[in-house]
Amino acid sequence: MTNFVLPSTFFLTVLLAIGLFFFIRASTKDRIEELELLSKLPQTSLLEHLQTYFDSRAYKLVKTDSATNQVTFEGYVRPSWFLAIFLSSLTACGCLCLGLVLTYAYPVAGNLPLGLILLSPLAGYFYWQGAGRTEQVVLRVEEVEQEGAEPQQRAIAIAHRDELAQLRRSLAGIAAPQT
Repeated sequence: MTNFVLPSTFFLTVLLAIGLFFFIRASTKDRIEELELLSKLPQTSLLEHLQTYFDSRAYKLVKTDSATNQVTFEGYVRPSWFLAIFLSSLTACGCLCLGLVLTYAYPVAGNLPLGLILLSPLAGYFYWQGAGRTEQVVLRVEEVEQEGAEPQQRAIAIAHRDELAQLRRSLAGIAAPQT
């Protein structure tokens, strides 16, 4: 029975290391989504409210297209210190586990595989370099007419999913998500 313990532990540790690698890589990935909101406010009032909201979130107006009622905002998203430290800590734990398994699997190497733990700050550095970026928010407002009802405004926002979640919470009393 003990003959299978080391290979199976090594195999599971390698799988966890692969998962950790993809988790770190995904921390810098863009997650652009689209959100549609319906509002009973007039178009100009809704656009002014959205402009004020994005100004308060440190986005700047970079382009307007009056023909399509489309507005583009741009802002710099800073990386998170907490996430950089968290990813480095996870990597240190993963490298320690892999180093311990390699130490038991290859006793000739001595404690040299434990040196893998020195690679853990690279995860935080990778995150820091990839997460700090300029993001765009594209807004389009159009009128939706329904028979027998007052016209509504449909605001379509294309942005990072975290920004859209915050926008949805902020506009809860003014606009509702379209289903």
